[in-house]
Amino acid sequence: MSAPKVYGAAHETLIKVNPFASADSQAGLMNRWHPEIPPVVTVKPGEVFKIETHEWTGGQIKNNDNADDIRDVDLTKIHYLSGPIAVETAEPGDALLVEILDVTPFPEMPWGYTGVFELNNGGGLFSKEFDTKAAKAIWDFEGVYASSRHIPGVRFAGISHPGLIGTAPSAELLATWNTREQALIDQHPGCVPAVALPPEPIGAYVGQDLPDDVRERIYREGARTIPGRDIKNLSKGSKCYFPVYVPGANLSVGDLHFSQGDGELSFCGAIEMAGIISFKCSVIKDGIKKFALRQPIFLPSPVDPMYAQQIVFEGISVDIHGDGKQFNMDATVAYKQAALNCMAYLKKLGYTREQAHLLLSAAPIDSHVAALVDSPNACVTMGLPLGIFDRDISPNEKGLEARDYGQAAIRSDGQRGLDFE
Repeated sequence: MSAPKVYGAAHETLIKVNPFASADSQAGLMNRWHPEIPPVVTVKPGEVFKIETHEWTGGQIKNNDNADDIRDVDLTKIHYLSGPIAVETAEPGDALLVEILDVTPFPEMPWGYTGVFELNNGGGLFSKEFDTKAAKAIWDFEGVYASSRHIPGVRFAGISHPGLIGTAPSAELLATWNTREQALIDQHPGCVPAVALPPEPIGAYVGQDLPDDVRERIYREGARTIPGRDIKNLSKGSKCYFPVYVPGANLSVGDLHFSQGDGELSFCGAIEMAGIISFKCSVIKDGIKKFALRQPIFLPSPVDPMYAQQIVFEGISVDIHGDGKQFNMDATVAYKQAALNCMAYLKKLGYTREQAHLLLSAAPIDSHVAALVDSPNACVTMGLPLGIFDRDISPNEKGLEARDYGQAAIRSDGQRGLDFE
């Protein structure tokens, strides 16, 4: 007789992580993408399971009141992932349906951080405009809410999600990634910050036993991240459809975020955290062909917090905060101008440039491409939720009241980047 089915059993944690220890000494973790990295666990379609993850720098950033760790972060040792996780019956050409059932911080580590990186060590969207120097905010978690001693006056519900999630590339796809990104690097020699990050054996890590020749090949060829993630609405309750390129699909996940604004504009711009993510996977045979699935698609969560009342800032393809140059239908320029307009407003309320920069990266900010029709100006909007503040910040005829909100955590030597009016 077969054993009776057990109902109501706890969902198994298949990969366990110590968030207080360095990631580069732990089994089941890695920081490269490569088809020859073997799966560390295998699951059945329909099985619910949990995966623990380290924070994206592998424990380099600490809960303190200076940003020296951001300044000195080793960017060859980042984007730590848990996995790979093989799914039975998945074959190249299929689609892997991944349901994100829950995303939480470790109960014993109820905090995360947001960082502005140095121009010469990571950079970010505004690294040249601000000649950025390291800054950070530590966020404390209370259930679904986050608040920060480094950005007083705000508290908001997080939209928790994985910043990195995907299936392993095939050898051909990996070669395509590396070739096209190297071509971009070759077009911009010596660019700071770098336009792309090519494979780099230094800092590479795969936490499992491998033959020496396989490990060398993975470290020499492996991608340091994958194209296109850090999507704030890829949150708990979402359903994601990933192309399968290798047998088993080899799902990997990491870089969990408690919250993030659209664009993650400070590079390390979400509320980064170590945590636990729950999944259920299904295999759709021949799904790539059925869905024309060249890149992942997803169905957003039905439970994301909604902040309906917003102040919406507009940006167009003109460098209004710089030299006034007109660009042709450039949505990135428009996004940056919307963000700078919003930062200028936050400065009127008393926040420093660093605090405003960090807040727009971490809070549930909604940005949209509003128009790509009126040449030469693309139009992008950025919505600042009114409900995250502990006072009314709406425009009024008396003007905006500036309060003293202190400062974000900056470098211990006091160096700051440039400000703007």
